[in-house]
Amino acid sequence: MWKLKAPGIKSHKREKYERVKKLMWIKCEACGKLVYYKDYKTNLYICPKCGHAFSMTPKQRFDLLFDDNAWERIELPVASDDPLNFCDRMPYKERLAEAREDTGRPDALGAAIGKVGGIPVTIAVLNPDFMLGSMGRSVGDGIIASIEHSIEKKQPYIMITTSGGARMQENILSLMQMARTTAAVNKLHAAKIPYIVILADPTFGGVTASFAMLGDIHIAEKGARIGFAGRRVIEQNMREKLPSNFQTADYMYDHGMVDMVSGRGEMKANLEKILKVLTRRPTAEPAPISADTPKALIHTTKSKTKTKTAAAAKAEAYEKVLLARNENRPHFLDYIRVLVADWTPLAGDRLFGEDPAMQGGIGYFRGIPSVIIGQEKGRDIATRQKYRFGMATPEGYRKAQRLMRLAEKFTLPLISLFDTSGAFAGREGEERGQSQAVAATIETGLRLATPFVAVNVGEGGSGGAIAIATGDRVLMMENAIYSVIAPESCATILWRDNKFKEEAATAMKLTAKDLAAVGAIDEIIKEPSRGAHTDWQTTMELIASAVVKNVKELQEIPAAELPQRRAEKFFAMTRDVEIHQPEVETEEPGQI
Repeated sequence: MWKLKAPGIKSHKREKYERVKKLMWIKCEACGKLVYYKDYKTNLYICPKCGHAFSMTPKQRFDLLFDDNAWERIELPVASDDPLNFCDRMPYKERLAEAREDTGRPDALGAAIGKVGGIPVTIAVLNPDFMLGSMGRSVGDGIIASIEHSIEKKQPYIMITTSGGARMQENILSLMQMARTTAAVNKLHAAKIPYIVILADPTFGGVTASFAMLGDIHIAEKGARIGFAGRRVIEQNMREKLPSNFQTADYMYDHGMVDMVSGRGEMKANLEKILKVLTRRPTAEPAPISADTPKALIHTTKSKTKTKTAAAAKAEAYEKVLLARNENRPHFLDYIRVLVADWTPLAGDRLFGEDPAMQGGIGYFRGIPSVIIGQEKGRDIATRQKYRFGMATPEGYRKAQRLMRLAEKFTLPLISLFDTSGAFAGREGEERGQSQAVAATIETGLRLATPFVAVNVGEGGSGGAIAIATGDRVLMMENAIYSVIAPESCATILWRDNKFKEEAATAMKLTAKDLAAVGAIDEIIKEPSRGAHTDWQTTMELIASAVVKNVKELQEIPAAELPQRRAEKFFAMTRDVEIHQPEVETEEPGQI
């Protein structure tokens, strides 16, 4: 006997299944083209004609991500049905029964254990075919149970979300899952277990506003729509037309909410790299350093003064300024490309935006799993504009804070390669709290319970530099500079004329040699005789050797002791400092 359904209620899953079964074709909901089902499946459930990523069931996700399709399902608790006796156009109990019949599963969450890149992990997946992956009591209980399993086994936890949000049919009981799942995530963080969230299409509502936005790493699947309120709701409430890319994966990346946007085909490889570093897996012996100095970049300037006159002294100081700023010196991304293996850039401050001027990520620095941050200046007009000449906004510094905390959580060394003329000075920065962002970054760096090595590779300009330079060891390249203000600005303010910039540079004692004399840095890294910009190979080798040596020494100290030692080091700085000026004849005394 046929079971009658309420008018207007359709099972889209059943209709799709019958169409595929009979015709072996499926219609892409994005481009409207028919796709041969075998091609659709072979292409990871992505339309081969327009690239639209169809939703995937938990089983399909498990087969995609676990090594060799080998995994074991975790049995999850199932809550009692419909305690509120809810009914809209049809009783909630009937909706549950229909969803269970269509999917063969008791509720929307599936979880399994297996290996990803040889690393044991727990993966939980929200099933979009079960009431659009909505979160009710059973989903909440399942998330809590799978997280507790991950903690018990001490293995990373990966959550893949596709959800319309909290389940309306359970009302306040579903709302409480936001708090319950967050409490479970807190336990995961306290246990220092890696938590990676993959945000698939669509992920909205109470899911994004709880466990889905609390990961150590957020990966948005290419093409995913992610947000709190739906686009249509916002447009109706605000009476405005939203941008076409609103709430897309790329939009969320630009606004600082996700670390990366990944295609489905690259997802497993990205996870393997991330898991390898966060779990501090040993890696192969690093390959020999190989860095070719771009021929177009080689040029030098030589001082014409040889004797230690006053003019020679001030020319020498300002010459260091010019060398530190030389546009052909290696920059952050050059060091990453040559010295770091399995590099995964991480993005976003989780508050407002992504600032490319402040780069950061995880990888193996000459074989050491590390978190690495630093400013990137850019090499040509386009990249200099993109990176804002290495001058970071509040978003950049808040991203640096987030990566510092990531390093501490997994006891990964933090390596900072700083090179900036200063923090970005502009209206937007002031509006979003530039001073607070810099101050909080200094505070975060000082209290980290993990080894922290900072290297001045070029310009160390004011608060923009020291924000990421409060290391256990502060190293400085031979031709780098470090100062509270640029010598040109100092001359303009104090000498009241920019032409006294050389005198200002000399008086400020901003060279590596000067800073070592007053105890503001711990070590000077030699440069090639004509400057770092003339020999990238030697420069890379010298920096790599110095950083590795200092990191390994710090790793011998209990991590819990490092914050106090670091604080005492900075407390001692500038006490009883006396600098003896060189006894030379002055040619043109500066009037201050």
